[in-house]
Amino acid sequence: MLYGMIKGTKIFDSFIEGALEGLHTLYMIIPTLTGLVVAVEMLSQSGAIDLICNAVTLVADFFGFPKEIVPMAALRPISGSGATAILTNIFENYGPDSVVGKIASALAGSTETTFYAVTLYFGSVGITKARHTLWVGLCADFTALVMAIVTVKLML
Repeated sequence: MLYGMIKGTKIFDSFIEGALEGLHTLYMIIPTLTGLVVAVEMLSQSGAIDLICNAVTLVADFFGFPKEIVPMAALRPISGSGATAILTNIFENYGPDSVVGKIASALAGSTETTFYAVTLYFGSVGITKARHTLWVGLCADFTALVMAIVTVKLML
């Protein structure tokens, strides 16, 4: 505020202008966020997430990946809070210093809530074609998963 007063800026007018711009952005992204929340809830309630986790667990067992992180890895691109709840559960059951806890920590720190980020950022500026961005983001999440497992196993 001091800088604005020194420069002679009308501080309250600038605040109101920024607030109106924020409301416009919110207006632009609410439909997209609503769709994302509904889709996540539908996946959760239908049992599709459990089916995905069960299918991925078979592949994880084959490659020697800890099956305890599969639910977190599957949910992280969709829901940050859901993945954090699973991370907390992993810490409570296995401990943060266990191999599974360390892998889950590395996974939480190196992945993104891809669907949320694409929905929020693209929706706020009106981009409707996010096809390549979404796949690249999911590939980056998968790469982070593999590297988290490999790195933790190499360091132990």
